Amino acid sequence: MKIIPAIDLMDGQVVRLVKGDPSKKTVYSNDPIGIAKKWQSAGADMLHIVDLDATLGRGTNIQIIKKMIQELNLPVQVAGGLRDENTISEVCEWAMRVVLGTIAFQDKDALLRVAKNLGKDKIVISIDHVDGNIVINGWQEKTETQLIDGMNKFLNLGFSNFLVTNVSRDGTMQGPDLENLQKVCSFENANVIASGGISNIEDVKNVKDTNAFGVILGKALYENKISIEEAKKI
Repeated sequence: MKIIPAIDLMDGQVVRLVKGDPSKKTVYSNDPIGIAKKWQSAGADMLHIVDLDATLGRGTNIQIIKKMIQELNLPVQVAGGLRDENTISEVCEWAMRVVLGTIAFQDKDALLRVAKNLGKDKIVISIDHVDGNIVINGWQEKTETQLIDGMNKFLNLGFSNFLVTNVSRDGTMQGPDLENLQKVCSFENANVIASGGISNIEDVKNVKDTNAFGVILGKALYENKISIEEAKKI
């Protein structure tokens, strides 16, 4: 299982939110490149960099992210506000892959065009949900689609990489949503990265037992409740 630290950016700072709420923000660093190199040195398998300003429609950190990637020697997937084809293509020039959520659910034709141009292996479908109900647009908009139906939809289109986040657990350190993770990880040909709620090494073990492809480490990592080194050992 891949150990994947998250670096969430807002106003050029490394932050963590609680349940995606920008009013519940903790700033951990003003040096995102330094943080990225720290996690790289600790043995991270990959980095998950999120542009929260783009997600919330209030700006962009794209140049900072580009500079971060240029100074790293490990795979990086970029997420947050990637909702137009030109931006997605630009990011894919220097990132290993992009994480697409809103555009995937709102514009199937655009998603398929991007997949044709870049290859499906460059795309991670972000499935954000609140206890099984999928949400989009920075977790602000509810949809009528259920988690399992959403997974099936994209698997049938030939996508295999997924980031599954239970928003109600994100940034809470209350433990992962193992029930839904077990369901989505049971799909054949689905490489699922689990996100939301990790609080300690026991949570990482439990996620591994669901047969997840990877796990996102966020607040617990920044609060020193867990280390990349100990997570790698399991």
